[in-house]
Amino acid sequence: MRGLACQRRGSLQVAGSAAGAGALSPEPTPAQKIVAFKEAFWKFLRPHTIRGTILGSSAVTAIALLENTALIDWALLPRALLGVLALLCGNGYIVGINQIYDVDIDAVNKPFLPVAAGELSPGTAWLLCLALAAGGIAITTLNFGPLITGLYCFGLFLGTIYSVPPFRLKRSAIAAFLIIATVRGFLLNFGVYHAARAALGLPFAWNPSITFITAFVTLFATVIAITKDLPDIEGDEQFGIETFATRMGVRRIAFLGSCLLLANYVGAIALALRFPLLFNRAAMAGGHALLAAVLLYKTVKLDAAKYSQQAIKDYYAAIWLNFYCEYLLLPFLGA
Repeated sequence: MRGLACQRRGSLQVAGSAAGAGALSPEPTPAQKIVAFKEAFWKFLRPHTIRGTILGSSAVTAIALLENTALIDWALLPRALLGVLALLCGNGYIVGINQIYDVDIDAVNKPFLPVAAGELSPGTAWLLCLALAAGGIAITTLNFGPLITGLYCFGLFLGTIYSVPPFRLKRSAIAAFLIIATVRGFLLNFGVYHAARAALGLPFAWNPSITFITAFVTLFATVIAITKDLPDIEGDEQFGIETFATRMGVRRIAFLGSCLLLANYVGAIALALRFPLLFNRAAMAGGHALLAAVLLYKTVKLDAAKYSQQAIKDYYAAIWLNFYCEYLLLPFLGA
């Protein structure tokens, strides 16, 4: 009885302390709420994908400008910035809609995401997604003509059927990587280059560097599509999401992704050696040889770490870093 009394007294003291702590915790000020929302919104946009979108669109636009320097007009800068904003809106919609429908899986795999963490309510997330989609469509419709608007809407459609039932094509490993490769590879590079040339008053024509980066990034996006599920294998298995990682295992997918990227890099080096009049041999061959060496190092390090969760995350982050570097290299690849 005495033990029970002590337990009860201890519980009351803990409860009283908690109540006292609660009483001492002030209600967040409007300024604090705004800061918290901004931080949650930033996480909602998935910053690593934003960097890829900004770098990709900027590098492709730079190619169009560098080959037509006489036509550069700084009055076009606001339109270019609107184009980047439209891409970021589309990017935000696609990653946002994925978080809404993956909230249970993210609670296991990515509990830091704002919808899974409760920092954004599903209703707020829906409002943000709808605003982002509507804003992006409005910008492209008013500034970039029917072809670019059609491609933009097609990209939003692919992002929707990737996540939203009854399609939810992310459950199919092949459909998932085809969607990501199409959006990141073809639609972004072709669409941005086409829009940049149109803004300069020029008809569309393939440039060797743009042809290269479109093919290169399509394969690269395929690698991102199959390796992105490596850190998520626990939650995917729990909720019956079929990915290449759940089917083949972490080690095989990591080696498959690295082999595909190495083939990409070897192909780039071969092009530089075979077509010196089209490509800058030093930048094309040297740059891709360096990126291939970094990839090999990260793959060996992952294997040495026995595919621990942290090592898998570091490996996937390295894949994205190489992706960023590809676009940083792009303006220097032309002869």
